[in-house]
Amino acid sequence: MCLAIPGRVVETYREHDILMGKVDFDGVQRRVCLECVADIQLGDYALVHAGIAITRIDEAEAKRVFELLHEMGELEECLDS
Repeated sequence: MCLAIPGRVVETYREHDILMGKVDFDGVQRRVCLECVADIQLGDYALVHAGIAITRIDEAEAKRVFELLHEMGELEECLDS
């Protein structure tokens, strides 16, 4: 079970007046709603849950979470949900 996974914002755009973005999760890119962190910038990292960025985090924390997910073998499960 994955509660949130960090991703790096690689693109932002508006869709029906909602801030959206393309977010990279360790090589896998997904479409994410960025409205809850509207001041996020390209290159920033965010914790994403169910397709919604819920908070911004720093790069070091994002890398720590990715390492833990890799060690636990949970990264693929998180990206598939």
